[in-house]
Amino acid sequence: MSERSFFNSSAVPFRLVFIMWLAFSIQFFYHIDLGIFGILPRTWVGLIGLFTAPMVHGSYMHLISNTFPLLFLGTALFFFYDRIAGVVFFRCYFITNLLVWLFSPRVSYHIGASGLIYGLASFLIFFGLIRQDFWSLLISIVVMIAYGGIFYGVIPTDPHVSWESHLAGAIVGGVTAFQLADKKRIRE
Repeated sequence: MSERSFFNSSAVPFRLVFIMWLAFSIQFFYHIDLGIFGILPRTWVGLIGLFTAPMVHGSYMHLISNTFPLLFLGTALFFFYDRIAGVVFFRCYFITNLLVWLFSPRVSYHIGASGLIYGLASFLIFFGLIRQDFWSLLISIVVMIAYGGIFYGVIPTDPHVSWESHLAGAIVGGVTAFQLADKKRIRE
């Protein structure tokens, strides 16, 4: 696995992070609240959030706390599982947001990329545990050590944190891992 493929593997996560930082910069410098582009459950206006919510963040710390996990987990996904990475990323992004839109009991805006992050972490952990091959298991263990604690975020403890996004992402990532575990070719 060459450095070139590692660099290419980071393209999708870096593009999303670039858009996240660009959106936050616009919000910060022009004093515009982009929270209206979040997911507002079961409303027509909230459907835009299915596409835009992961790019909108409420604060600098919120943005930072989503940037590094997204870069690490996204790059690991595209580097180690390049043949299925697009499907996994798509599901963790859109299906997670759709579940929040459909089932969140709170009718307030849900913003940030944490649902996607929970989906990617959940996928990487469960995929290795299910497949039981050396590389997948090693990746699973590394992700579990680095990000296993994030699963406490599925518990509703802070009314300002979308635990619904965390839970939906974890479910989508886990289900996707089970569905794709028997794929023969997961890497080039």
